[in-house]
Amino acid sequence: MKTIISLVVTLLVSSTISGRAADAKALWTANCTPCHGATGNGDTKMGKTLGAMDLTDAKKQASFTDAQATTAIKDGVKQNGKLAMKAFGGKLSDDDIKALVAYVRTLKK
Repeated sequence: MKTIISLVVTLLVSSTISGRAADAKALWTANCTPCHGATGNGDTKMGKTLGAMDLTDAKKQASFTDAQATTAIKDGVKQNGKLAMKAFGGKLSDDDIKALVAYVRTLKK
């Protein structure tokens, strides 16, 4: 009986964590749209100011690997010594970041 209860609790906790990470669009909306915009084209006021990458552009997407995207989201991006994108590693879990990278790949046209 204890084994069954333990298994049920483990499954519930795992599904809650997975569900959170799997909702990449919600993560995108909450964290990325201020700069990259809802569609990922970077045409927001803040995105234009910071030079946010147009993530709908297939050539731009081909210019970085998933590992590079993960590092950028986790650690932020600096260009010419200036902050171009803040780090989200302290805010998002590794699973959240992985889900965001997968979501970014769906934005290219």
